[in-house]
Amino acid sequence: MQPELKHFAELKIQVDAPQEVGHAQHGQRRLIPILGGTAVGRDWSGRILPGGADFQLILTPRMAELDARYVIETDAGDTIYVQNHAIRVASPEATERLIKGEPVDPKEIYFRCCPTFETSSPALAWICERMFVGTGIRKPDAVELQLYELM
Repeated sequence: MQPELKHFAELKIQVDAPQEVGHAQHGQRRLIPILGGTAVGRDWSGRILPGGADFQLILTPRMAELDARYVIETDAGDTIYVQNHAIRVASPEATERLIKGEPVDPKEIYFRCCPTFETSSPALAWICERMFVGTGIRKPDAVELQLYELM
């Protein structure tokens, strides 16, 4: 049976300036603080709470591994813990512009993710029992995600 994708949510995440760790044993380490944002789902909406972060490892001049962790609070008052693993691949020139915080055309970047969710909400418990994938766009001060339930 071939899986299908069903749109789950659009997230617009506001980010702060990167905290540069520098080149370590495995690559260039960066931490991007999450300031807040919005989440609009199929039948819910909410906000991204400040305090999360995107832990980045720039592996090569072309590829980065991303591990973002943050909390969404729905308009109904439920909270959702998000852990989002992603890869971002672009030309070395586009990657360098991203690292400098410059705008880059999303068509130049392969940005795909696999988020997982945890919640104590009975109404949203089903999201802990599903797999999701998504696409991302990195802007100088934000990340925009389109997330899909894997059916």
